[in-house]
This record gives sequence, C-alpha cells and structure tokens, in this order.
Amino acid sequence: MAAPLVSDELWAVVEPLLPPPRTDKRKVGRPRVPDRGCLTGIIFVLKTGLPWEYLPAELGWGSGMTCWRRLRDWQAAGVWDRLHRVLLDRLGQADRIDWSRASADAARVPAKRGARTPARIRRTGRSRGRTTTWSWSVAARRWRSSPRPRT
Repeated sequence: MAAPLVSDELWAVVEPLLPPPRTDKRKVGRPRVPDRGCLTGIIFVLKTGLPWEYLPAELGWGSGMTCWRRLRDWQAAGVWDRLHRVLLDRLGQADRIDWSRASADAARVPAKRGARTPARIRRTGRSRGRTTTWSWSVAARRWRSSPRPRT
C-alpha cells in the first residue's frame, strides 16, 4: 500500500498552525470535512496537477471546491508562512540546510545608496492626423441611415 500523503508526523506539525473551525450553533448543512482530509486533497491536487473540479469526492477528502476554499482560508490566515518557518527551523536544528546554495532575494535587500529618480518622460503632443477608427466608423454609420422596418 502506498504511503499516505499526510503522515502522522507532518500532521502533528501542521495541526497546531491551523485556525480553529468556525462553530455554527444551528448545525445546518453538510458536516464539515476534517482538516486532515482537506490537507490531503490539497497536497494531492498540487502533486498531481489535477484540476480542482476533478478531485474525486469518493476519496473522502471532500470535493475540489471544499479543498480549494480551505486552501484559500488557510492562506488568508497565514498558515503556509508559519508552516514554512516551522519547517525551516526544524531543518536548521537538524543541520539539514545546505547554505552553499542559498541566495538573497534582491527584492528583500535594501539598496545601499538608493535608486536614482528616473528622468521625466516627455509627453507627446496631440496628433494632427485622424484616428484609424474614424474612417470606418463614418462609413459604418452610412449603412444604417435608413431606419429598420418594425416587425
């Protein structure tokens, strides 16, 4: 049998980072799909490249739309950024990060002297020629000069 997409070890790391589910006292609608099932569905879609709408609900992970909504909600709650930090901390503590391949993103490094202000862009004057749409639009209006007969 194949290994599960979300192992118990991974779930133990992810579960505390997830926001608590909203509780509705009325208990209307379908029962909520468990977070672990949705995470498994999300990983399955991202790993296989399957479109969200083709995720089979029979697998027990919820529909593709359910998994997509949970992905969106977790993104808004900052779950993925926190998970990234936690996993990097664990890899760093285990000395599993190869720093020889690390690079700094230029978008996050402040400039030493700052950037020069760009030169002003001169605006062009108004063209003396007619627009290209003028000639055909006048001709098109001539065709409709006679009113259409009422039916």
